[in-house]
Amino acid sequence: MSSAVQIGFVFLSYLLGSIPFGYLVTRYAVHKNILELGSGNIGSTNVRRVTGKKFSIITQLLDMTKGVVPVAVFICFLKSRTVVPDWYVYLVALASIIGHDFSIFLKFRGGKGVNTTQGASVLLAPWSAFIAAALFYLVKWRFKYASLGSICMAISLPVTELIIHGPTLAFYFLLVCMVLIILRHSENIVRLLNNRELSS
Repeated sequence: MSSAVQIGFVFLSYLLGSIPFGYLVTRYAVHKNILELGSGNIGSTNVRRVTGKKFSIITQLLDMTKGVVPVAVFICFLKSRTVVPDWYVYLVALASIIGHDFSIFLKFRGGKGVNTTQGASVLLAPWSAFIAAALFYLVKWRFKYASLGSICMAISLPVTELIIHGPTLAFYFLLVCMVLIILRHSENIVRLLNNRELSS
């Protein structure tokens, strides 16, 4: 695979990640701009606040797909036919996550990358992804805050990967994802500390 093709595939992954499904689903469901409602976020939690559970689940699945598809395409169709560095697949996954967080279609506004990270992690670090997902739902159920669940999930991903496999490329990828998710939740963290966070 030439350098141009490698760069092009990463860019296509970013474009896929940039598709603002939460924004589009809300437009379809209630004909409103989700950026102006609830928390102003395009993620599935805010979609649930604005449109209800059904469209929230649809958004969640679509956002996870943005992480799964580029990684799956590379692993299934390109990896065996090309010679690329081992870290390339993680760059592809990260491009999709960054696309979701900073969508070119929303003037670089976007979501917080939780579902897209989870989607990519299913293929790159399945055990860590499973444990992190379980922790997310447990924390969300116990404390009623999706943001707190997301932060705990983000921390769990690299920690679990480190415990299971050691400091692999997947660990460093998940560490970057953790930092991104926590940074994107900075306002939520402030609200949690001040007991002003929106419940899920």
